[in-house]
Amino acid sequence: MTRPGAYLRQPAPRTFHDRRDAGRALAELVKVYLADYLPGVAGAQGVVVLGMARGGVPVAWEVAAALRTPVDVFLVRKLGVPQQPELAMGALAGDQVVMNDEVVRSLGISDDTVQSVIERERTELRRRERTYRGDRPAADLRGKAVILVDDGIATGASVLAAVRAVQAAEPASIIVAVPVAPHSARRKVAQEADDVVCVMTPDAFDAVGQVYRDFHQTDDDEVCDLLAAPTTG
Repeated sequence: MTRPGAYLRQPAPRTFHDRRDAGRALAELVKVYLADYLPGVAGAQGVVVLGMARGGVPVAWEVAAALRTPVDVFLVRKLGVPQQPELAMGALAGDQVVMNDEVVRSLGISDDTVQSVIERERTELRRRERTYRGDRPAADLRGKAVILVDDGIATGASVLAAVRAVQAAEPASIIVAVPVAPHSARRKVAQEADDVVCVMTPDAFDAVGQVYRDFHQTDDDEVCDLLAAPTTG
């Protein structure tokens, strides 16, 4: 089977107004993908859309609404370098940890420091899980086609951690869907996910936010409001 990612990307660069706008553009490509490659589950309960918290949730909600499928939150925590928290040395999702060994090695970060950061982020991950979901159980992914959505891919560490964690739930397939990603990260993720649907892969990639006019941080209230809003009506 020819992998569809090559023709599902937008041939011309564009800028999204915000994450909801990006989600609507992504939804159109996901619908084409499902119709061509998973026609038996398109629009049915065989699909679950997961939004990576927090920024992926507004994008995922639009995808789920277009497909009339359930949406749930999936939590991933970046493992920031001490004193440089915006620089990722890895990512955490469930029990899965993906490390950027090059960053760890080049900065001389000790194993004890890495473990300390992992434990701190694991605590925050559990807090957000309670905040977003409360007593509601996580979506049952066994045997489902999972559409794993984020607002973009930069290095790929967070998405890879999420893919590996979702695999443990034994879904039928995992399709990563994002508005933007660099070529290198898209190829890396495609090695572990069943496929990658991406609106744009800019030749000159600097950051995910470069394709958004409004890229304000998604807060907990917005995530909770979206998760409470119906997508299957």
